[in-house]
Amino acid sequence: MSEIQIPTPRDAFELLLAGNQRFVAGASEHPNQDAARRAETAPSQQPFAVLFGCSDSRLAAEIIFDRGLGDLFVVRTAGHVMGPEVLGSIEFGVEVLGCPLVVILGHDSCGAVGAACAALEDGMTPAGYVRDVVERVTPSVLAARAAGRVEPEEVLAEHVRHTADLLLDRSRVLADKVAAGRTAVVGLRYRLADGTAELVASRGLEAAGISAS
Repeated sequence: MSEIQIPTPRDAFELLLAGNQRFVAGASEHPNQDAARRAETAPSQQPFAVLFGCSDSRLAAEIIFDRGLGDLFVVRTAGHVMGPEVLGSIEFGVEVLGCPLVVILGHDSCGAVGAACAALEDGMTPAGYVRDVVERVTPSVLAARAAGRVEPEEVLAEHVRHTADLLLDRSRVLADKVAAGRTAVVGLRYRLADGTAELVASRGLEAAGISAS
């Protein structure tokens, strides 16, 4: 990277949050977005984080975290639901590219979460492959309700936490790296109106004094 090398998960997390704070304040610096960076990253990439987020058009990772070319390895699906392709992509970012941080990015007013809540209320699920997305979100909604968390922001936070735990459960590659302290997984809840990203899940950053539920 042209700025600094990122040796630890904590450094990567703090760099990401610093960019979000600039974005929220309207003071984005747009780093690594010029012709020099384009030429620098053409031969290879060295991103400092894997960003696994929802496909929502308002959740453009490089914008809301004020980053540029080669900084983030981005994987996005509706409702940040996982399948083999997602797991393989995340493992590629961690194992091959050496990213020390995996970020799960959820947001308020998520259509997938809303559809899962509605399906549980009225028993109607969407047609086609959208149904598969809704069914993958439903366990998170059920877990939130079982814990008495019924407000939309609470349901979203539960879905982000559930995604973090599911990712570590399914990916032995990632789980081993987290256990060894070489990688961390964090979950963020993004607010569309003000642009803030709030920590709601932390797996592997506790030793650095950064934790969430």
